[in-house]
Amino acid sequence: MRETFRFFGRRKGKAITGIRAEMLDKWLPQLTPKIPKRGKIQLKFGIIPQKMVLEVGFGGGEHLAELAKRETTTGFLGAEVFLNGVASLLAHLNGSHRSGTGKLELEPKRVDNIRIWPEDIRLLFDKLPEGIFNEIYVLYPDPWPKKRHAQRRFINDDNIPELWRLLAPKGKIYLATDVAAYAEWALDRMKESKLFSQIKKDIFTPPKGWISTRYEQKGLAAGRQPNYMIFQKKDKKVKKSLTKQKK
Repeated sequence: MRETFRFFGRRKGKAITGIRAEMLDKWLPQLTPKIPKRGKIQLKFGIIPQKMVLEVGFGGGEHLAELAKRETTTGFLGAEVFLNGVASLLAHLNGSHRSGTGKLELEPKRVDNIRIWPEDIRLLFDKLPEGIFNEIYVLYPDPWPKKRHAQRRFINDDNIPELWRLLAPKGKIYLATDVAAYAEWALDRMKESKLFSQIKKDIFTPPKGWISTRYEQKGLAAGRQPNYMIFQKKDKKVKKSLTKQKK
């Protein structure tokens, strides 16, 4: 595992107590994938997944929890470094986000199709098999608005090839932001990488079946315009070209 990444941002907010603290202590370890000493991570669920999805920086977990509830034959990996966000996702999974109390288990009608990585996803890049994910969601990432901090943005020249490697053929990245400068940055970076095609030209209309988050709703109320972008992985000819460039 690579351990040279520097993380910028908060890892914890207000104190976590009650059922959420108990879930973090006793339930989260059961849902966190184990990293083998050798080889790649094998993500195991209570189902046999027909496809796999990664969500990077799932925030409060509303999108991930709802998507997993809709797609019961899909395996999900959610990554989030903010511990309060991890606790919020767990609360959505057992229903305690409504009542404040609950058991350390999935609420009724949910299936065991989510695994949680409570750390920087970049630490798993070289531990995940190539082509493992059919879709990757990056929703409202930290915009890092100052120009000198631009390379801290998750969609950057280092991470794009890694995301390409993790996606299956024709796999897609769904990116949403309500910061115009980030949208422009991401479009430029993805285009210059030559690894992805932009397949949604209308970036102001949400995709069909879109799950809106609390953050998105707050942004809309404040007058911010969401940008919705979808990028599709290009074929293996690009991989050969990329390999030649590296040599």
